[in-house]
Amino acid sequence: MRILIATVTAGAGHLQAAAALEEAWRGLRPADVVEKVDLLDFVSRLQRKVYVQGYMKLVEHAPELWGMVFKKTDNPKLLRRVARFRRGFAERTNQKFVRHLRAFRPDAVVCTHYLPVEIMAHLERKGFNPMTVCVVTDFEAHALWMEQAVDLYCVAARETKASLVARGARAENVVVTGIPIAAKFSSVFEARAVRKRYGLRDDLPALLVLGGGFGMGPVARILSALDRIERDCQILVVAGRNEKLRRDLACGNYRHPTRVLGFVSNMHELMAVADLIVTKPGGLTSSEALAMGKPLFILDPIPGQEAANSDFLLERGAAAKVNRIEDAPFRIEQLIGSKKLREMARAARSLGHPHAAQAVCRALVERLTGDGAALDDARSGSA
Repeated sequence: MRILIATVTAGAGHLQAAAALEEAWRGLRPADVVEKVDLLDFVSRLQRKVYVQGYMKLVEHAPELWGMVFKKTDNPKLLRRVARFRRGFAERTNQKFVRHLRAFRPDAVVCTHYLPVEIMAHLERKGFNPMTVCVVTDFEAHALWMEQAVDLYCVAARETKASLVARGARAENVVVTGIPIAAKFSSVFEARAVRKRYGLRDDLPALLVLGGGFGMGPVARILSALDRIERDCQILVVAGRNEKLRRDLACGNYRHPTRVLGFVSNMHELMAVADLIVTKPGGLTSSEALAMGKPLFILDPIPGQEAANSDFLLERGAAAKVNRIEDAPFRIEQLIGSKKLREMARAARSLGHPHAAQAVCRALVERLTGDGAALDDARSGSA
């Protein structure tokens, strides 16, 4: 079997989901040919820069504008009216990827971003139609994810499935798997050893502050606010790939024991020792925290997909949220060591899908081979 996993660098989550799927597929079916590609590796340096930096600058400096664009385009009827233009434009501006795709001859294309979904829809009209799998990486599916060419949707929750079906997707083509995350988030850790490695105390609650893979958002303001918490605690901060942010934060003089890290590959260990995760509610970060039974404290979600993720987590009791950063110290101090925090942790664990990547792979194998047992495995793995 030949599987192509297609993603796009637009936030770290799409890339992480693709990597988790590649890891899971190689573990489940090592004899298959699997390739993971980023569509932006096939375009000019200028086009890549405009796509990546344009998105990052928009959500960082004009989030309300991004929210408006997100809302206006979340309209299946509108997108169907301009479908031919969208698909054709996507195919024409990604010719190198299309040539690679045709040369690879996949049995299935697994998409963790909507752009390859659009390209597959255009190619289907030309008679090139391997199975197309759409893996939605947020708790709410935007209309851009929906295409007639999609043979299988893999989604985060029953509510995500219900929304897709209400908008016209066939119920039998939507499987609740969870959002794919790396296998290490299902591991069991010796928390004491991790604390010792980072110089953390066993007798103090730990807050984990995440700036995302690109170190976006008001991390410095958040850390300054958390330093006003009167109750003793300790803080771990992950600045991501933003090296300037890491250096600036590391030079601070903090009231609480504070460790500032850059990009890390052991997020699973850091989450394991955290009592509360302070973060923006990206689909992947949220799914990793839920899989480990860790409650979330949400600050400054991006209008659009992160706002929708925030609503999902708040409604189900796995998160708390403030609208102003200056309100965070009081709310977090109330939560630390409380019964409410333990209830949030239990709610998070109940929502978690630690084996979501394997569930996606098994659901796809069932569709390709007709092996009903594989789908049963996928369901039990994501329960």
